[in-house]
Amino acid sequence: MAQQIRAVLFDVGGPLDTETIMDRMIDEQIIESFRKHGVAITDEEYSAVNTWAVDVFAPKTYHSIIWRIAKGDHALFDRVESELMETVPIRNEARDHFELRDGIRELLAELSNERLLLGLAANQPTVALENMERLGILKYFEYQEVSGSINLRKPDPRLLLHSCAGLGIEPGEAIMVGDRIDNDIVPARMLGMATIRFISGRHARQQPRSRSEAPHADVHTVDELGSAIHEFIARPRNVSVDNMPE
Repeated sequence: MAQQIRAVLFDVGGPLDTETIMDRMIDEQIIESFRKHGVAITDEEYSAVNTWAVDVFAPKTYHSIIWRIAKGDHALFDRVESELMETVPIRNEARDHFELRDGIRELLAELSNERLLLGLAANQPTVALENMERLGILKYFEYQEVSGSINLRKPDPRLLLHSCAGLGIEPGEAIMVGDRIDNDIVPARMLGMATIRFISGRHARQQPRSRSEAPHADVHTVDELGSAIHEFIARPRNVSVDNMPE
């Protein structure tokens, strides 16, 4: 069944918020904590664990990294995780709470002016909405809920269904834009959405495990994202549920 694209759903971390400073500081904090507690992990060893967490589709990447390095030591895991959470305010201040991607504000304005429905589909606390409001981009989104406000987290496809319902559309009428195969592309494709992966950050090298998990388009820049969105809009899609045999 052919359907016309009417809406674009955006993940926040990656496409909108680059999280570059945050990721770097989280890595530094985890390494520092382990070394403080007597685990002399090298930068190379940490990088290997990070690659493992991305490759196995670990839902909570940092928690999985800490658990892997702790090697089953619950007390050590709790100490490192606690120190990571205690230093959240330091990281937020260092990055001014939100690292807005260059050019994304202009693209959102353009898409909104073209009468596209824009919505969020993000694992974020509600404070992310306050930061988006402060930066002047929340106004472009007709659906303004995140995981922290609806108590659902990707890769649970119900979060995406909630976004679609909030916009009054069917999943096949939406494009999902995200930076992760596991959290963004897989659940969106299960629902029959068009998918665009913004290759960025920690999950830039993540690979689909099968054809049905591959994004319909990969982009590296905001200009490429705009072009990809307009290409999908220009032609109706034959929508099928992507967890069926191909």
